Amino acid sequence: MPHDVVAVVGSGVMGNGIAHSLAAGGFTTVLIDAVPQALERARATIEANLAEGVRRGKLQASEALAIGARISTSVDMAAAREAQLVIEAVPEEMQLKHAVFRKLEGVCSADAVFATNTSALSITEIAAAVGNPARVLGMHYFNPAHIMKLIEVVRGLQTGETAVAMALAVAQRCGKETVVINEAPGFATSRINAMIGNEAFYMLMEGVASARDIDKALKLGLNHPMGPFER
Repeated sequence: MPHDVVAVVGSGVMGNGIAHSLAAGGFTTVLIDAVPQALERARATIEANLAEGVRRGKLQASEALAIGARISTSVDMAAAREAQLVIEAVPEEMQLKHAVFRKLEGVCSADAVFATNTSALSITEIAAAVGNPARVLGMHYFNPAHIMKLIEVVRGLQTGETAVAMALAVAQRCGKETVVINEAPGFATSRINAMIGNEAFYMLMEGVASARDIDKALKLGLNHPMGPFER
């Protein structure tokens, strides 16, 4: 991957975790947000998570320093100009995502790949913001992004194989597992979670069990990390 430069747009909970994950994979990572205070909070969060990794013996102190040093921040979208992959992690508003991708199209190279971390919006509709929708796909990370192993790689109707291949290669280098999903409402994980949540509420309404016992059943019987009523 040329220059090993990637960018993340949006420095909230998901954005800073994605940036952390990419830097841990060895990528020079630019974290971009329009709000300087948001970038300060993101940097503090990343540093705290790195320190926790050292405390728990998951990282050497020198590794943590190296990861932190690979992350730079900017309020200017032009900072993504050298990136070969840009991951958007702004709030789930289609107009905002369209604005981000139009700006990226104006500053990035023609062969740069654009990914969105959306968990529910249409990849195809997001990709309509740019002239070449083949360069756009979904990379759905899970919270906390620097720890959770899975990335859903989601194809829009016009997503090209080059974009998919780059997303898979980046994920692999960062130590992630991937599944490739053809666009559908909720993709795979959100769709299943919605079904589980709905069924849990039906069970509660029908008096099958208490919320506490439904949660306990799913955690101990099906090995879910948390129950639907705890979310």
